[in-house]
Amino acid sequence: MAKLPRPQAPARFRAVFPDLADWLESPWTGPPPFLTGQVFRLEEATRDDRYVIRAELPGLDPENDIEVTVDGRILTIRAERRQQDNGPYRSEFRYGSLARAVRLPARVDAADVTARYDRGVLEVSVPVPAVKQEGTRIPIEDADAMPEQPPDQAG
Repeated sequence: MAKLPRPQAPARFRAVFPDLADWLESPWTGPPPFLTGQVFRLEEATRDDRYVIRAELPGLDPENDIEVTVDGRILTIRAERRQQDNGPYRSEFRYGSLARAVRLPARVDAADVTARYDRGVLEVSVPVPAVKQEGTRIPIEDADAMPEQPPDQAG
């Protein structure tokens, strides 16, 4: 039985998305290169009265390789992983500068933000101000819950 040739991407598709076309036509070697850019994974949650951002940054020195900044409602985490030797024969590690920006729920003072690095995870904690209710709440009557009253009978 003859092997069928693998279909080639149309020229127009290849011109617009060359990396994707090459990846689709090559044997499986892992995730496509355009999805494995210089990023790191984040996790965001609200705990008690704090907004917590956790970032996976294993193998970094928090004093020299990681920087956290706050500008208004934007919190930015920058990290740099430096290659320490001439490079192994094969490596899936990512080297270079990494950065992520997170929009905070409200403006914060940078002095109130705390950051802690433990076992490769950076945890940044931001106070969330109490939400002030605007205006006065008006009660709503439920017409179905009120008993019907007969019309006034003047007599």
